[in-house]
Amino acid sequence: MSSFFSRLKQGLSRSRDTLAQMVPGGAVDALSEEGWIDIEDGLIMADCGAELSGQLVQKARKRRGASVVALKESMVSMIPEATAVKFADSGPFVLLVVGVNGTGKTTTIGKLATMFRQQGKSVLVGAGDTFRAAAVEQLAVWVERAGADMVRQHEGADPASVAFDTVQRGVARNYDVVIVDTAGRVQTDRGLMDELAKVRRVITKAYPDAPHEVWQVVDGGTGQNAVVQVEKFREVAGTSGLIVTKLDGSGKGGIVLQLSHKFGLPIRYVGVGETLEDLMEFNAEEFISGLLPDYSE
Repeated sequence: MSSFFSRLKQGLSRSRDTLAQMVPGGAVDALSEEGWIDIEDGLIMADCGAELSGQLVQKARKRRGASVVALKESMVSMIPEATAVKFADSGPFVLLVVGVNGTGKTTTIGKLATMFRQQGKSVLVGAGDTFRAAAVEQLAVWVERAGADMVRQHEGADPASVAFDTVQRGVARNYDVVIVDTAGRVQTDRGLMDELAKVRRVITKAYPDAPHEVWQVVDGGTGQNAVVQVEKFREVAGTSGLIVTKLDGSGKGGIVLQLSHKFGLPIRYVGVGETLEDLMEFNAEEFISGLLPDYSE
C-alpha cells in the first residue's frame, strides 16, 4: 500500500467507521433488503445526501453481484473525471481561490504554492485578504517557505487592487503561476460577495481569459452547508473546481460525493491533515477505497 493511500485512508477513518457500523457482510457477498437499507442509512449519515444515497444504492443493486464491490463501482462511476490543469504556453496560469471563513484557505494556498514550486514553476501569490493582518502574515510564511513571491498592500487595502496588481506583475515578469487569495466571506453577505465579483472582473481586465481556474476551498466537516456555499460562490465567482479540506476531523466524507454529483465540478484536492503531504490530488477510486469499509475480497 502506498504511503499516499495510507495517509488518505487514515484521514478518512472517521467516515469509514461511520459506514462500517452500517455495512454488513463481506465485499463480494450479495446483500439482503435489510442490508441495503442499512447501507443507504450509512451513506446518509456520512453526508452523501438522501437523494444521492438512494441513487447509489439503486445503481449498485442493478450491478452484477449486488455487493459492496458493486456499491464501490457505482460510487466511482458517478464522479466526473477531472481534466488535467492546463498551463498556458505563454503567460501565467492565473488561479483565483475563494471560500468562506475557517475552511483552511490560506494554508491551502500555501501548500499549492509549494506544490507548484516543486514542479519547477515560478509562482506569484497575491495577498487579497487585506482585512486580516494575521492572514497575510500566515500566507507570507508559506510563500517564503515555498520559494515563491508575494504581492501585498497595507491592511484594509482594496482587495480588487491587490488582485489587479498581482496579475499585472505576473504577466509583466512572466511568472508560470499566479495565485490570488481572497478574504473568507459568508455567502449570505451581499456586500462581500459583490466585492468578490469585482475581484474577478479586475483580474480579467488585467489579463484577458483570466482567471483560468477558480477553486473554492470547502470545509468537509460543514456538511450540507457546504452545498449552499458552493451554489452561491459558483454563481458569483464562477467556481470551476473544489478543494475539500478537514476530512480527517469529520465523519462526513460523503460530502465529497454529494458536491461532485450535484455540481459536476471536479474535486481537485482533498485535505486530510495539517502537513503539506496531507493535501492530496483527488483520485476517485482511491478516495472511495479509503471511504468504504475494508472487507477482504
